[in-house]
Amino acid sequence: MPRISAATVAEHRAAQERALLDAAHELLQETSEAPTMADVALRAGLSRPSVYQYFGSRQDLLQALVRDIFPRWTERVTGAMADAPTKADRILAYATANVDLVAEGAHAVGSALAALAPGAELDEQATRMHRQLQEPLIETLTELGVPDPESLAEMINSVVHAGTRMLESGQTLEQVHSHLSTLLGPFVTARQNSEGTRI
Repeated sequence: MPRISAATVAEHRAAQERALLDAAHELLQETSEAPTMADVALRAGLSRPSVYQYFGSRQDLLQALVRDIFPRWTERVTGAMADAPTKADRILAYATANVDLVAEGAHAVGSALAALAPGAELDEQATRMHRQLQEPLIETLTELGVPDPESLAEMINSVVHAGTRMLESGQTLEQVHSHLSTLLGPFVTARQNSEGTRI
């Protein structure tokens, strides 16, 4: 039995899995490409065969990484929205938080997984996660009383995706923030004014 570095075998396994996920995340952010099991093992300081004790394949590792990172992405976006001074400001906060995460490399995980393992299973996972991420945006739009909040949320996400493509084509984060403010700012201001007239 291999030597363990934690109080229990379960804690040891959890620590090793954490090390492998962190290593895979670091490599993805550095290269924007799906790392090999050997690369992940080397970064984590483990032997290549030991990686397969935790993840059966490269695809399994990356899918686990997506499941691990997505809640953090959601928490980051919802936290930014919660910090916004008004309900209307949450809309721009949602958009800027998403492009900030893309600029930091979080989006590379999903892109790498899509390139490695396209298919129905991945499409279903991506759709489910996309829907969960949109929920706080739809809730805010509903609270603001806009008609058809689901459709408007899709349109706002199209703007976010356009910002993502701009980042990938070489525009700076500051430039993309400015574009988002130009497009979404008038809507935010209009909703703020509308909220003010109700009070």
